[in-house]
Parts: sequence; structure tokens; C-alpha cells
Amino acid sequence: MNEREQAILALIRQNPFMSQQEMADKMNLSRPVLANLVSSLTKQGKIVGRAYILPEENEIVCIGGANLDRKLHVKGNVQFGTSNPASSSFSVGGVGRNIAENLGRLNHQVTLLTTAGKDADWQVIQEASEPFMNLRYVEQLPDASTGSYTAIMDEQGELALAVANMEVYDLLLPSLLKKHEAMLMNAGCFIMDLNCPKETVAYIQQVAIARETPFVIVPVSSPKMNRLPDTLQGVTWFICNTDEAETIVGHTIEGSAHYEKALQQLLKLGAEHVIITAGSKGVYAASTTTKPSHFSAKTIEKIEDVTGAGDAFVSAVIHSWLTGQSIATCIDAGLTNAKNTLASPYTVRPELSVDLLKSEMEE
Repeated sequence: MNEREQAILALIRQNPFMSQQEMADKMNLSRPVLANLVSSLTKQGKIVGRAYILPEENEIVCIGGANLDRKLHVKGNVQFGTSNPASSSFSVGGVGRNIAENLGRLNHQVTLLTTAGKDADWQVIQEASEPFMNLRYVEQLPDASTGSYTAIMDEQGELALAVANMEVYDLLLPSLLKKHEAMLMNAGCFIMDLNCPKETVAYIQQVAIARETPFVIVPVSSPKMNRLPDTLQGVTWFICNTDEAETIVGHTIEGSAHYEKALQQLLKLGAEHVIITAGSKGVYAASTTTKPSHFSAKTIEKIEDVTGAGDAFVSAVIHSWLTGQSIATCIDAGLTNAKNTLASPYTVRPELSVDLLKSEMEE
């Protein structure tokens, strides 16, 4: 055992009913880091009882993808059918994981629920993620590979080819989630991406309805829209891009009138709040209590990397909403976080904080 694990055991011996937050405060750790250390001690057999581990209430539970993203930058022209000289880089990603990290950096208590392999890729993701979220409910499967996305870029930075290995998320089934029912019943909010199977989305929808828990759905691509439940009943926020919205409503969305029509169609499916993002055209939003509105995108001088901007938008919207802000303020926070993420080389910008986001919105 390391020193921190020994210190945790000492605290538990003093008070077996101490909450994880109390232990984290005493050790000057974030609660997600503390939770992961406790999980390690449990696996080692150093902790047998669970008297002190009570379900944490009002945590945000993010359910969905946690990938390792690789980029290969080819030197010279891309030639298929042969070897190409290239440089490489990697980063942690996944819509669910990215949103969880953004929210963790914004001082929310977040749990990530996903499936992963018992491999080196997951170790990289775990190391980068655990300071910002609770990972003890992640299901590591011995015969599966951690989700990954590999992009091959040409010299101009344009995508030449990409491959995605996301089969591990097909195993993120309701039977797995039901193992953590106590945690789910105490959640303060669910945020789910559509890497999950349809039956899993439907299961969380029913939990959200039964428990009156806020429920956010974030699609990941148009082809995965078929994983939506048959209605959006119980969905507090549905946030998608234009392509994804077109897939649902069944018509092309080009001008303001089309966006307003699409918003109304999505509200009729049962969602309480709907946002359709439109890139440089800004976003369109409506709710059951407000009329459709358009919000202009923030001006940006230079885009460093588009990866993670959509996740940054969603995170800041939900952060602001959970802290009681108006819809207009929520969307302004989302646009601000997205703008500054576009200007960053990072998928989740490491400088993000509540105070920073607030000051950026005031500029």
C-alpha cells in the first residue's frame, strides 16, 4: 500500500461511518480521487465492509464513451496501399468522459459510467480522468478493448481516413447498470451520450421519469440517432447538432424557419428544453415555456482544434442550469466555453474553472 491508502485506512478505523467527502477533505484530495483509492483498497481486500460508503446524493452521472483518440499526421501526400511517414499524437476523449471532465473542473461531483478493456489504453484514460470524476463504477471487461478513435490527417490537417473501435459500448447494457442501482437512484442528474445501446438509454429514461431526475441526452453522430428512445418523455435537455436534428425530424434544416419548426417537433416528442447547434451560425433553442430563440456564435480569431468544442458547450450549459441561471445565461456560458475550447489545443482545456468561465462571459 502507498501512503495515501494507509492514511485512508487510518481514517476508516477512527470512524467507519465517515463519508467519502469528509475523508477527501481531511486528506486534501478531490472526492473522485478518494473514491478511486477506496476502490483500489477494496480490490486488495483491505476493505471488507461497506458501512462507511453511503450513496452520494445529487452527483451528476455521465454515461457513455471514454476513448483514447490518436491522430497521425502524414508527411507529404497520403498514399493508400503502402506505408506513409507520419508523426503521431494522442489524447483522451469520448463524449461522456469529456463532459464529465468539464463538469469536474467546474466543481461538480461527477461519476462516469462506461465499459472499457483491461488494457494500457484504459490506464491512460484513467490517469487523465480520475482527478475530475469518480471512476469506481467503470466496468473493465477482460475480453474487450477500450474504445479508440484513430484519425489520419494529410499535410493540410484535413481528415484522410478515420477508424473507430467502439464495440465495447455495445456491452454497456441495462444489466450492468442495474448492478449500481443504489447509486443511480441517488443521482442528481443523468447525462448520456448515444454510444450506449438503445435499451440502455430507455432504461435510464425510465429511472429518470420514476425518480424525477433531470436527464440530458447528447447524440454523438447522425448514424447513432437510432439509439434514441421512441419518445423524449422525461428528457430535460436534448442537445444536438443540425445533422442529428435533421435525422430525427426528417427534413432539411436551412434557415431560421426550419430551425424553429425542428425545435417544435422535438418539443412535441416530450423534451423540456431543446438546443440545436449550428456551428458558425450559432445555436437555436426553445423550451416548453419559452419561444424559439437564436443565439449568435462567439467570434474567434483562430481555431486550434475543433475536438471537444461541442462537449464544452453542453457542459457549460448544464453547469449554469444546475446553478440556477436563466436559459439565455446557460447558452451564453455554453458558447463561451465552446469558443475558448476551439482556441485551445486541448480537448478539455486545463485552465477551465468556475471563476475563469465567469470572467470570460463578462468580457
